[in-house]
Amino acid sequence: MKTIAVIDIGKTNAKVALVDLDRFEETAVRKTANGVTTEGLYPHFDVERLWGFIAGSLAALNAETPVDAISVTTHGATAVLLDRNGDLALPLLDYEFAGPDTLAAEYDTVRPPFAETGAARLPGGLNIGAQIYWQEQTFPKQFADVATILTYAQYWSYRLSGVFSTELTSLGCHTDLWNPDKADFSTMVDERGWRPLFAPVRRASDLLGGLTPQAARDCGLPEGLPVFCGIHDSNSSLLPHVLTRSAPFSVVSTGTWVVIMAMGAKKAVLDEARDTLINVNALGDPVPSARFMGGRAFSTLMKDQAVAVSPEIEAEVAAAQWMLLPSVPEGSGPFPHAKARWTCDEASLSGPERLAVVSFHLAMMTATCLDLIGAQGEIVVEGPFAANATYLRMLGAATGRPVLTGSQSATGTSLGAACLADGSRAQIHTVDFSGETPASYKAYAESWRAVAGRVEEF
Repeated sequence: MKTIAVIDIGKTNAKVALVDLDRFEETAVRKTANGVTTEGLYPHFDVERLWGFIAGSLAALNAETPVDAISVTTHGATAVLLDRNGDLALPLLDYEFAGPDTLAAEYDTVRPPFAETGAARLPGGLNIGAQIYWQEQTFPKQFADVATILTYAQYWSYRLSGVFSTELTSLGCHTDLWNPDKADFSTMVDERGWRPLFAPVRRASDLLGGLTPQAARDCGLPEGLPVFCGIHDSNSSLLPHVLTRSAPFSVVSTGTWVVIMAMGAKKAVLDEARDTLINVNALGDPVPSARFMGGRAFSTLMKDQAVAVSPEIEAEVAAAQWMLLPSVPEGSGPFPHAKARWTCDEASLSGPERLAVVSFHLAMMTATCLDLIGAQGEIVVEGPFAANATYLRMLGAATGRPVLTGSQSATGTSLGAACLADGSRAQIHTVDFSGETPASYKAYAESWRAVAGRVEEF
């Protein structure tokens, strides 16, 4: 196999990329916005629109470069409930929808403890268990028709191959459904009687089967083309490093969510109230992790302003200690109850100054997460933030550890997903960003930590 087509469904954007395994790099990419439909029973993802995009992109890309296999990576916190015909029994709930919170008190009496699952209690539908419980209680007629539950990446591999599956990285991603120590479903799954509904658990790298005749026609690809199981997107970024790098190290996967995963971490007591958790990597191993909505914060705060930060402005912001304190948005991350506060006059900031303050804020949030999970060793930043030098400089100052940049591409997770087809060909392309850090940056980091430690008092 040489050319792998990767379907990459993020919360904000959906993408299809081609990865050349010989060069271990992307050669082409197509993307579209991934919106939420508010019509119907509740806000949900429009899977038929996404399927149209996926099928059209695969056909167009294959016409340029023949595809040898297909892999899938998606955001987490999404369960797919199918009826006996393999069609949707209920829409795919948008995990930011607050509906499940209406039954939060009830759900809290049935969910397994943090000590069992390593899954923090999160708002809305961010715990898949809370989603399914809310759907079961709110729509009993439709739920009675549920015959199969899939994790999200495996829904798309099912659309391609016709094979039902669930997968470890998606089950082990703050779902309340998985016990990482026992490598089995949580006690709640049995107590609720859900176990028979879940499709067989597979590894991300399992070859599920070949492209079905219908999918082949839709996608303009050969029938029987290999389809691999698929992987949760943050773990996709981690996988090439797991396959090629020795612990300890951390990977910071940036997108709508910034997810920090620490291999070979120091022993740390994880705090579910601060959005630390246990993820499960593609090999099935538990990984201490933390997260916050960094990409969402950046887009909210910068509103797509096309500005750049000069070294002079960056140094000015550091020396003046202009800060943004947590949390944007509220409700998740290491300071979930804090209300964001600027220590400077926000309105008077120029575009470049604002970008510097926001980048420093995101770096400090990342450093806080690394501290909380006992991270050690090199820090590899993947995705869009790997192109933000201001962010990288402050991250190095705040942690005192080497900072490396990995993929800055439009699909930072695609290389990891391509590894599912042949992990032996994984390569690491990183650049050492470390260098001399001015004393003003270290002082800024110390001050930010001191004030942020009291931030929820404001």
